[in-house]
Formats: sequence, structure tokens, C-alpha cells
Amino acid sequence: MKEQKTQKTLPAPVYFNRELSWLAFNRRVLNLCVNDDFPLLEKLRFLAIASNNLDEFFEIRVAGLEQKVESGVTEAGFDGMGPKEQLSKIACITSAFMADEYDCWKNKLIPALAKENIFFKKPEECTEEEKKTLKKHFEERIFPALTPMLIDPAHPFPRLRNKGLYVLVSIADSSLRRAKSEMAIIAVPPILKRLIKFDSPDGKKTTFIYLSDTIKYFSQTLFSGYKVRNAAVFRITRNSDLYFDEEETENLLKTIEKELLNRRKGAAVRLEIESCVAETELRKLVAALDLDENFVFKISGSPLNLARLSYAYDVLDRPDLKFKPFKPHVPKLFEKAESYFELLKSRDMLLHHPYDSFLPVEEFISRAARDPNVLAIKLTLYRTNKGSPIINALKEAAENGKQVTALIELKARFDEENNIQWARALEEAGAHVVYGIVGLKTHCKVCMIVRAEPDGSLRRYVHLGTGNYNSITAKIYTDLSFFTTDEHICAEVANLFNTLTGKIRDPKFDELIVAPFNFHDRFIELVENEIKNAKNGKKAHIKIKVNSIVEKDSIDALYRASQAGVKIEIIARGICALVPDIKGLSDNISVRSIVGVYLEHSRIYYFENGGNPLIFVGSGDLMTRNMYRRVECIFPIKDEELKKRVCEILDVMLSDNKFANVLHSNGAYYPTPEMKKASLLSAQKYFEDQAKKATELGI
Repeated sequence: MKEQKTQKTLPAPVYFNRELSWLAFNRRVLNLCVNDDFPLLEKLRFLAIASNNLDEFFEIRVAGLEQKVESGVTEAGFDGMGPKEQLSKIACITSAFMADEYDCWKNKLIPALAKENIFFKKPEECTEEEKKTLKKHFEERIFPALTPMLIDPAHPFPRLRNKGLYVLVSIADSSLRRAKSEMAIIAVPPILKRLIKFDSPDGKKTTFIYLSDTIKYFSQTLFSGYKVRNAAVFRITRNSDLYFDEEETENLLKTIEKELLNRRKGAAVRLEIESCVAETELRKLVAALDLDENFVFKISGSPLNLARLSYAYDVLDRPDLKFKPFKPHVPKLFEKAESYFELLKSRDMLLHHPYDSFLPVEEFISRAARDPNVLAIKLTLYRTNKGSPIINALKEAAENGKQVTALIELKARFDEENNIQWARALEEAGAHVVYGIVGLKTHCKVCMIVRAEPDGSLRRYVHLGTGNYNSITAKIYTDLSFFTTDEHICAEVANLFNTLTGKIRDPKFDELIVAPFNFHDRFIELVENEIKNAKNGKKAHIKIKVNSIVEKDSIDALYRASQAGVKIEIIARGICALVPDIKGLSDNISVRSIVGVYLEHSRIYYFENGGNPLIFVGSGDLMTRNMYRRVECIFPIKDEELKKRVCEILDVMLSDNKFANVLHSNGAYYPTPEMKKASLLSAQKYFEDQAKKATELGI
């Protein structure tokens, strides 16, 4: 009898939890605050960034989990964790994270700043002279704006703003020996700077005093005839997601404006309060907020909101304590071109921001606005900056009689108010403003210009990118910008705009990968092609650079590729639900995160394709929302020289051993194995040096 071969049992897929993976990312941001290569004020700035990141995490992600619990949802996600378990772990991790934040601030940064004659003080730590100055400042500039709110049967608990600062005070009648305590709240006026700045007469010393602590210190002046027994600063984080049914909304702009007013009234999800608070008052406050006690964090330091430290970074004129200014490279082809349109007719162009200047992108649109032969400009706007040259160019183009279509994503989280302003300004100038497809966020970064050529034909000029049309973030986010007149790509971009502004039931895209129409299926198809090539003995290799990787089908496809012997190298800055380096499942997959001076933001997809590499760049991450709930555009790089440049970007980043952290199968990120000091490579520094060299060589 022949012996039957037993089929090898492969390990079942496993996944990291999305929320815990994000918290690990924010920990990597916090670690930069103790990086020896970072100047002192940059460490302070990254501490503020980590704190602000955590605010947004609670406003959206924790709020969403609490909604699930309140709705009775108990089922686990594909990672195996249910909402309650996630909330429990988040509370524990956040508590340790915040303790480390304040340890870094109090025990490392404050002493180091003091050595540079930059002081952060509570009022009680001030000298007598400083206290006199502070008292005068309080009486003249703070006291008139304060409103104490007593909490009693005649004064119900007030509605407290999201992320607003308050002082909780316990007062008692000073004429009675054993008077009963009463509770009151003082709102810290949001219009006032959270840090009070005093410079010494000789200009050699700068002192910052916390506004909230100052109000607390002088709180007695607000309660004449009463004694303040206890005072503690606190702030609340609320659910900040917008709630509305797009399909039942007649005017999306007005609906979002209304919902923005409701954002500050969302359910409380976190309370941060000074540890000196009286327990009786704390219990009353928690009960009034209807808050989960696991998300009450007692803080023993100031300021309560570390994100506000960014103000000190902005106002301190200490270039010796900041990164040296970097001047982006402007490629000579753009700098010398009398006509961008003639240049782009001859070749595709690729820019790597912030190393390459964002100026050519702005100039591309500005020149189109002034060119008498340009007939139409179409553009998607997700986030842009105040005073944007692009907004001004679009207004100028509309006023010049060109057909301007701006697709503005009103639901870009935390930028809704700005986008409403842009929408109105453009409409007033005569532009046609639309808000995209019902039920989807328009996240793609696309601009198309239609121009009449000398021979009477019409030609399309297209810009596609991985980042927003925002000149400020273009200086701190790493992104790719691509210019082309490729007829096939341009035709599909036109189809994309027609889909966004009109109505096409099932748009077809062959060159572009467009979510939600073909991103998911095309990605799986490309991975399956690598699996097929590996099994047939052909070259097979996948390189991916994204912000996050969470979508289950995509992860499972990468697991199958690993099992087939495909080498997979992933650079995932933030969340990663894929578990690398598990024998028999993902032992051919490596994952690294680079968190450095700049925010890694570009998305690149490389497939070896049997020796004829396919390279795609675009706006979409491997996330469920990007594949199904957003309009994303991922485009091919076909020019051989540009393909080499994108490959270099990937290879240099995969060689980074300075700011890269490698993800292990236990969920921990560890620095890459130490090499000789001379061999340390920072990818971001490498690209900076290359840009400087290109400028010096005039190329």
C-alpha cells in the first residue's frame, strides 16, 4: 500500500489590533523627544505633536469604540479583540504614555531649557518681582474676561467645550468655621494665549507662565467673601465625529456648518485633571460628565495640554535650538521653462517633496490661470492652507472667464471650517464648486488643465500627487508630485472628474487604480501575479510604502505571497495590522516604520512583475476606508528614469538604520541593529543632501 503524503498545515493568519498599533506609532513620535540628534526646541515641538495626536485619537477612535459599547456591540474585529477589551488596553497604555510624556517634560526638557535661559513656571515658582508683574497682567488682561460658574440647584452644570480648559474650585463661606463646600467652575477664555510670555529687560531670559495656573492662583479674587479650599485645572475631550445622513441632506455645506456647532457638545470620552483635585469634587465632575472612570487621568504637572507648548516654539527666536532651515530644490527644467506646458509636452516630471520645492505645483496652476489658451482647470481640494496661492490662482482663473471646477471635500476631518470658507470664496469668484460622490470622501490629489494648442487641438495636462495642495505641509510631509500629458492617463483623469462631478454608473479604469472602483481588486490581482511568478520560478518581489496597512484581504494576500516565497518589504509609518516574521505565514515579510524629522506621507507600490517592474504612486493606504469609503487615485510611473528614481527612494528608505524601527512578531518596534557610527544612514538626511547637491550643480 502506497504511503499517503500528508499535506502541510499552514499557520492561521494573525493580526495586530489597529488601535494598539496606532498607540505604538505615537510612542515612536514621543521617542523623538529624547533623540540626541534633535535640537532642544524641536524636542519640545514633537512633544506637542504627540500630545495633539493623542487628542485626535480620543476624539475619533476611542469615541467610536465607546459608541459601539453603548450600542451593545460585543463582536470582535478580525484581530480578535472586542470594543471593551480594546478600551481597557487603551486606558492602560495611555496612562503609561502620559506618565512618560510628563516625565520627559518635567525631568528632561524643562531643566535643559532652563540652561538656555528659557523658563516655564507656575505662579508660585515665580520671584517676587515676577509675581508683581503677573498680578498686574492678571488684573488688566485676564480678570475682566473671566466668568465663575457656581454649581447648585439654581445653577445647573454648564456645557463644557471640547478640549476647553477649566478650573474646578471648591469654595466655602469664609465667615463660617465649618461651612459646607460648594463647587464652581472657571472657564479659561479660549481667545487668550495658553502661555504668558515675559522677557527680561536685557532680552537674555524668557519666562513662560501657564495661563490656567495663573487663573487658578488668583481664583480667590473671583469669590469675594468665600475661601477657595481647593482648585484644580481640568480639560475634557469629547467625541468629535460629525453625524449626518448625506443622502437625506439637501445642502451639504449648511448641514456641516450646523454639525460643527454640535461637535463641541459630543459625549465626553476623556478627562484630564490635576492630581491635587479634591475627591468629592472629582466624583461630582465625573458623574456630571457621565464619563468612564478608566478614562480619568490625573496629571501632576503643567501645562495640562502639552500640545500648547507649540506656541513657545513659534515665538522663541532661537535658531540655535531649532533645525537649520532647509531650502528645497527647484529643478532647473522648471526654473528655466518659459512655458510649463511646452516642457510637459516633451516629458513626464516627478518631484519629491519637501526635498524638491512645491513651488512648481503652485506655478503650474498659477500659469494656467493667466494663460489665455487655457480653457478649463479642474482640481480636488482635501486640505489647503490659508493664503494659498492655489486658491488665489483658481479665483483669478474663474474671474478670467475660464471654466474652473473645484471639488472640495467638506468632510476632511478637522478642516471642515476652512474648506467651507474656500468653497464660498471660489463660488463668489465664479468657480463651479462640487462636493463629490454621496457617501464617499474625495481624498485623491488630482489637477487637470485643458488647453487649446496652436494647431487648434485640445490637450490635457495633469498633476497627480500623494499629498494635499498645501504649501505648508509640503515643507514637512514627504510626498510625490507627478506631471504628465500621457494621453491614456489624462483620459482616465478626465473620466475620474466626470465621475466626481456628474454621474457614471460603473466607471472603468485601466491605467489608474481608483477607489472604490478597482483599488481593492487590482491590488489583490497584482499580489496574485507575484505569487504566480514565484511559483513559476520567475522574479517576484513586493515593496510597499504606506502610512497604514489594515485591510484584511490585502494582508491575507500578502501572507499568501510570503508563503509562496515572494520577498515583501513594507515601510508602514503608522498602523500595521499585519504580523511579520511568523514561520510558515509571514517569514518573508519585513515591516519597518520611519518616524523622523519629516512626516512620511507618500504611498508607493512596487511589484517585480517577473523582471519588468510595475510601480504605482498615489493617495491611498491599504485600509478599508481607503479602498471602499474614499475616492483615491493611484497612478502608474511608466518613464524608465522616473521609475529608477522611485526605486531609489524605496531602497534608501529600506536602508535607513537611524530613524527606522523594525516591527517584530510580538508587536514591539525595535531600532535596526546598530552599525558603526560612520555607517548610520538617515534616509531623510540623504534626500536633503541630494537636493542640496542638485541645487549646487544646477540640475
